[in-house]
Amino acid sequence: MAIPLSYNVRNVRQRWRVTLLAVSGIALVVAVFIVLIALESGLRIALAATGSPGNAIVVQRGATQELTSGIGRETANVIATDDRVARDAAGRPLASPEVVVIATLPRKSDGTEGNVQVRGVSPMAYQVRSSVRVVAGRLPTPGLGEVVVGHHLVERYRGVEIGRSLRIKGRDWPVVGVFEAGGSSFESEVWTDVDVMASVFSRQGGYQSMTVRLVDARGLKAWTDEVARDPRLPVDVKGERQFYEDQAGPVAAALLGLAIFVSIVMGIGAVFGAMNTMYAVVAQRTREIATLRALGFGRAAILVSFVVESVFIALVGGVIGCAMGWAAASLFPAAATGNVTFSELAFAFRVTPGALVAGLVFALLMGLFGGLLPAVRAARLPLRTALREA
Repeated sequence: MAIPLSYNVRNVRQRWRVTLLAVSGIALVVAVFIVLIALESGLRIALAATGSPGNAIVVQRGATQELTSGIGRETANVIATDDRVARDAAGRPLASPEVVVIATLPRKSDGTEGNVQVRGVSPMAYQVRSSVRVVAGRLPTPGLGEVVVGHHLVERYRGVEIGRSLRIKGRDWPVVGVFEAGGSSFESEVWTDVDVMASVFSRQGGYQSMTVRLVDARGLKAWTDEVARDPRLPVDVKGERQFYEDQAGPVAAALLGLAIFVSIVMGIGAVFGAMNTMYAVVAQRTREIATLRALGFGRAAILVSFVVESVFIALVGGVIGCAMGWAAASLFPAAATGNVTFSELAFAFRVTPGALVAGLVFALLMGLFGGLLPAVRAARLPLRTALREA
């Protein structure tokens, strides 16, 4: 005979002070877990959004990042004129050869220098990357050394407003516009004319990368294999989205490992907290346990009842923790500096449905392990002892 669930709910309500301690501990652990997972998800989503499934990126053979890549102008011209590269209405290849360097700008928060990626692009880049749109000001005029900045830079750095100038490589670069790029890592970059930038940084011999719009993305694999077999083309052709997603790997894995480690450490503490709470509950309810046994409820029913009560407490804590984590992640942007781009990348925390489900499952596991031993003690309490203590 099973004990009604309403019995457990009433017990939780009657002992709300003791219950609140366990709920608070579990909620805090789940909230931290959600925030750290949201950090990892935000990085992955930002870098995944950087690429378009209809684009390919060309880098030096073996290079995993643009900063460590180099392709010659002749090679770039061969790739741009390939039949698999789309063209605009005027018949020009939708290809953007690009130069990428790192510059430092002062942060608004404390005035310290932060690394910012500066990208020299051709005018065709704004057609190749359709997600890029100017939200204030205008596009740079080719040949004048003007720049547009990603909107995340305006939020984080000094002197990047329209009408100001950036001091880079001993030269002033007037800011003429602010752009958005669908939440991608481009929103943390400075863009300018590729020819001016190549001249200033002595990169006239070639580029770091070239991004092209494909006629048919389904033919990318065959083109990639063909280029890999051609000794005249020392480059790799990769899907743009996959290229940037791969860059998230090391940092995202480290963030995920941190989330798991911190959550396990805090979770152990929460489990012991829930266990102590349930042991206290068992000690206070000796009379009830004796009454239930006298009414004919077996040990298995009492065991299940106490486990259900512990899991219910954990579920409440999990729901509260998910809400707290979601609220905390919604308040702040984040920044990561490391081997993704060697520059500071601003992105939003992303709380995904999967993270919320994982948080609830984590809470339920804490409730299960925290309530199991006290439930076993309650079930094994001899009826004679329970009656005498009652």
